Amino acid sequence: MTDNPTPSEQQAANTSLGDLLGEVTRDLSELMRQEINLAKAELKESGTRAGKGAGMLGAAGYAALMAIFFLSIALWWALGHLVGNAWSGVIVAVIWGVIAGVLFALGRSQLKKVQGAPRTAETLGKIPDALKRNEENR
Repeated sequence: MTDNPTPSEQQAANTSLGDLLGEVTRDLSELMRQEINLAKAELKESGTRAGKGAGMLGAAGYAALMAIFFLSIALWWALGHLVGNAWSGVIVAVIWGVIAGVLFALGRSQLKKVQGAPRTAETLGKIPDALKRNEENR
C-alpha cells in the first residue's frame, strides 16, 4: 500500500468545510429543483389526461341525454297510435315524473347519510374547553 493520496483525497484535504457545505447545499438545491420540475411535468401530463377524460365523459352524458330524448319521442309516437297523441304525451311525461321522483327520494336519502367530519367537529369542540382550563390555572 502506498501513502500517496488520490486526487479526490487531495482536493478534499485542500477544501474548507465551508466550501464543502456550500457544495452540498448547491447539490441539494439542484436536486430539489429537478424534483419540482419532474413533479410539474407529471402533474401537467396527469391534468391533460384528466381533462380529456372529463371532456369525453361530458360528451357521453350529452349523447345519453339525446338517446333518452329520442327514445321518449319514439315512445310518445308509438303510444299515440294506441291512445292518441295528447294522452301519449301525458303518459310519457308521467313516466319521467315517476323516474324523477324515485331518483330524488334515493338521492335525498343518500344525502341524509352524509356525516361530514364528525371526529373533527368533536375535537374542534373540545378546543375551547382546553383553553378555558389553561386560563383557570393562571
